[in-house]
Amino acid sequence: MTEQRTAVEQVRFSQEHFIKGSSLHEKKSFKEAIEIFKESASVNPDIGNQLEMLEKKLVKGSYKLLQKSIAYMGCAANNLYELINRLSEEEKEQVPIDKSLDKVFQSWE
Repeated sequence: MTEQRTAVEQVRFSQEHFIKGSSLHEKKSFKEAIEIFKESASVNPDIGNQLEMLEKKLVKGSYKLLQKSIAYMGCAANNLYELINRLSEEEKEQVPIDKSLDKVFQSWE
């Protein structure tokens, strides 16, 4: 992402795209889901070349589209988790975290 966003905006954007990507994944629209997951994962300026490295690994392997979608979903989920953890308590009040995601993320701690 080229534009600078506040932490709250980053979480909102990433979460919205993650949920949209998950919905597309469930509908077996894997190509579309992958693109949305990439957008979700790219919102964090601190991830460096993590997304690029994942893309290279997936190109080298002979993965099915479903497997690629799952890999990008994991990357996007990890990114969102990191973004949420960086929020202050005040900022967390400004961003309602999806209940199902919050439950999953709490199990990661």
